[in-house]
Amino acid sequence: MRDVSKHFGDFLAVDQLSMTVRRGEIVALLGRTGAGKSTVMSLSMGTIAPDQGTVQVGGVDPSREFDALRGKMAVAFQTDRLLPWRTAVENAELGLLILNRSKAEAREAALHWLARVKLEGAEHKYVHELSGGMRQRVSLARALAVDPELIFLDEVFSQLDHVTSQVLRRDFSRIVREVGKTCVFVTHRIEDALDIADRIYVLDAPARVCLALSVSEQTRRDPRALADLHDQIAQAIGGDTESADHDPNYSENQDLS
Repeated sequence: MRDVSKHFGDFLAVDQLSMTVRRGEIVALLGRTGAGKSTVMSLSMGTIAPDQGTVQVGGVDPSREFDALRGKMAVAFQTDRLLPWRTAVENAELGLLILNRSKAEAREAALHWLARVKLEGAEHKYVHELSGGMRQRVSLARALAVDPELIFLDEVFSQLDHVTSQVLRRDFSRIVREVGKTCVFVTHRIEDALDIADRIYVLDAPARVCLALSVSEQTRRDPRALADLHDQIAQAIGGDTESADHDPNYSENQDLS
């Protein structure tokens, strides 16, 4: 994105935003509610067009050349958006069927990715038989099954309890890195970003970058360095280190192995 602005009527949602996501990175868009994070993601996906500036994804303008990116992008949302009359595997294969892949190919890929997200044995369960964390795993398997180059996550971890969220984001991070995908995820929780992102763009409202940080695995193993980054981010978004988003025992609670 280069100098991107977006209005909705008289409301300025995105203000001269510039940011880059490199191939193979996990990048977090972090900010309070109302900071325009989801609008930035919609601009990246091409579901809306900017009023000013340029957006390029894989060398094309996603709003003007959306078909060129068909099958190359996938998205999972805060709510799992599973179809309740379909089983886990039937939900996971849906994207491939929409892309006109054969039933056999779609079923094979869906079963593979359900296993990768640790849902073996639950493939034929219906949505009401799955926990919240399991439903989000199905949603992630559905996104991964189409073999996209770029994956967008919109607050995927935010509705889960702390332990379930932590386990799910680390499982997802491991898979994404193993298969070499690029991921952009939106979150309002500092821990989500620090736990798995390679880089973090902290946004204020209207959406513009107020802080950009890199997070290495070495930093993640250093509780003091991690706490310092947390404090920088909290101050940038106008909070403090004891905000509702912050667990005061965060450093001690992390599995740093």
